[in-house]
Amino acid sequence: MAIPGVVYMIIFSFIPIYGLTMAFKNYTVIDSISNAQWVGWENFQIILADKYFWQSLVNTLGISFLKLAFGFILPIIVAIMIYELRDSVFKRAIQTISYLPHFLSWIILGGMLITWFSSNGMINQLLNVFGIVSQQNYMLDVGKYWWIAALSDVWKEAGWGTILYLATMSKIDPTFYEAAKMDGASRMRQIWSITIPMMKNIISLNFILTMSGLFNSNLDQTLVLMNSQNQPKAEVINSYVYRVGLMQGDFSYATAVGLGVSIVSVVLLVITNLITKKLNDNRSVL
Repeated sequence: MAIPGVVYMIIFSFIPIYGLTMAFKNYTVIDSISNAQWVGWENFQIILADKYFWQSLVNTLGISFLKLAFGFILPIIVAIMIYELRDSVFKRAIQTISYLPHFLSWIILGGMLITWFSSNGMINQLLNVFGIVSQQNYMLDVGKYWWIAALSDVWKEAGWGTILYLATMSKIDPTFYEAAKMDGASRMRQIWSITIPMMKNIISLNFILTMSGLFNSNLDQTLVLMNSQNQPKAEVINSYVYRVGLMQGDFSYATAVGLGVSIVSVVLLVITNLITKKLNDNRSVL
């Protein structure tokens, strides 16, 4: 029964690794990978001197750290709030509403955001209601793009991110809460002393995966929201690789960028795992 899965991994995960040799070659579409000219570290040297790459790197890290700051904590808070609800019907309704944005594509959500943030959109209309006169198109404001990209992604994924936390909390022994109530613990004390410690492993695991994905910005979101005005702050590594590799045909350069990012991501994964291991009494969650 495992053979189909093993074959799938070999075909789509291991064989493509050979394509990473393009990062060290001057590959064109008229060459085969094996016949392409070997140039060694030349593509990586070009990367280090490419100001557009460094610009996309800064944008990627800026947006990713904003997502980390808000998107990592929010699902935990929302999951605890949902878990503490006692009305089962209302609880299921809140869960459904919070999950809904995850199932909408960025084509749909991007169109909504572009309309909302336009000069005559919902955001400006709400500001006018509160006496703040504004006709600004926020999607054209370079200084606000990071916040729009980060917070819209958090809004889209926060509800979906509660699933693992809710599943973990559902396995907590109810007798812990009963004993805490007998000792006079308030609801907040129970959350702080029982619920959160019981979620320590899954929180650590999600933190490790989030840190290792700092360089993997959402390509779909970027392609939908990016325009000629906000591109200096919107261009991230994934969209840069897409533009250089597929649209301009520089496959070797794009492969070199992707390989470098993957190596740094693995390093971040190892470092974050070591840190969380120290915080979990030398026990790894991976």
